[in-house]
Amino acid sequence: MLSIILLSIFGIVVLFLGFQKSKNILLPATLLCIAIAFAANFVHWNDAPGLYFKEMLFENRLTMSFSAIVLLSAFLVVALTRGFADDEAAQPAEYYAIILFSLVGAIMMIGFDNLIMLFLGVEILSVSMYVLTGSDKRNLRSNEAALKYFLMGAFATGIMLFGIALLYGATGSFNLTDIRGYVGTNSFSISTLLYVGLLLVLIGMLFKVSAAPFHFWTPDVYDGAPTVFTAFMSTIVKTAGFAAIYRLLSGSFEGIYNFWWFTLAAITILTLVVGNITAVYQQSFKRMMAYSSISHAGYLLLSLTAMTAQTPDAIVFYSLAYSLATVSAFGVLMAVAREKSVQSHENAEDFEAFNGLGKRNPLLAFVLTVSMLSLAGIPLTAGFWGKFFIFGTIVERGNLIWMLIVAILMSAVGIYYYFKVIIATYMKDGETGALRVPPFYRIVLIVSTTLTLLFGLIPKLLS
Repeated sequence: MLSIILLSIFGIVVLFLGFQKSKNILLPATLLCIAIAFAANFVHWNDAPGLYFKEMLFENRLTMSFSAIVLLSAFLVVALTRGFADDEAAQPAEYYAIILFSLVGAIMMIGFDNLIMLFLGVEILSVSMYVLTGSDKRNLRSNEAALKYFLMGAFATGIMLFGIALLYGATGSFNLTDIRGYVGTNSFSISTLLYVGLLLVLIGMLFKVSAAPFHFWTPDVYDGAPTVFTAFMSTIVKTAGFAAIYRLLSGSFEGIYNFWWFTLAAITILTLVVGNITAVYQQSFKRMMAYSSISHAGYLLLSLTAMTAQTPDAIVFYSLAYSLATVSAFGVLMAVAREKSVQSHENAEDFEAFNGLGKRNPLLAFVLTVSMLSLAGIPLTAGFWGKFFIFGTIVERGNLIWMLIVAILMSAVGIYYYFKVIIATYMKDGETGALRVPPFYRIVLIVSTTLTLLFGLIPKLLS
């Protein structure tokens, strides 16, 4: 858990760097901090699993893998702020520091071994997201999104905290090991408080990952937040959230699988249907990506519902594939929307903004195409193998094939709205003239796209 300590220190350092007259040092310093934390994350890779911070945090290869995805996603998103920081944030040092602090919360959620640490991680990450969502103070959409996110997030956090209190009342402990011991030794006389507490904690966590019917905040918040922070939110929060849910269910409540699997299955089906069907009718790219995010939460919930030996590997790979494709998609949107706003003083974030992109900038068009294909689960991309591994866990469980049928049907629906973007890129006429992006920006998009194709060609690369 060295990365938690380093990120906390680095966040304070970046704040003090904000006092410098030149802001040019902030982005390289933040990227360096994330890179160091990424390297430190693997220091104990070959060590036995261990507990840290008074046995409140747990670390093994699985938690390190999730943390690596979070840090890699953060590095790519922060790198995309070059040339956009002045537009998105009045005081870049504050927002870079908040990003670093939010990563602390995300890693705490990934490796918690005590429910108090889970609550602290959720709050650190959530408060950071509230601030980043409303960072564009002159934009009414951003202000509205931040307020809506804060109010609904506060209710969800309250529900989760009440659930934690009930779990403590039933078991007498916040520790996952103690709760698992209680479930194992009282399998025929488990307190009703534990069942209710688990459901309330799940509701709070499912809100964070945009699962239906707790998804209503997602489209407005994604649409109103500055695009760079939307990319950050849709990758880091989702990865940390699902890692936390898996840790909670597998660490303490696998013994009462017959109680919670049906609830999770119903939420999974609802999430898949709502996310995919609603995305079809969207005209705004950001809102389509919001509902796409909801649908991908459904695919990840499939594997959690199955809860087999392959579930952790499937969630790790899918989270990585989703994060890479999402960063690429939002990166292209930022480049296109920024150029549109400069020319027409409008914030162009609908599908028409990509019309003719294949002629104006073939690289951006290719990056966008690969990201859409990966999100749709088309072969030779990481997204295909992500869905393959997720579906494999359902097959391994055996009695949930009906869920697999629904997921495959919804995947077919997803192909439709992802290909709407590709059609606009190559088959519709748009503005003429080359669209130029900074060299460093191109490098980031090339890296994310290359990784998407590399993991699509060699899925066992993470093994």
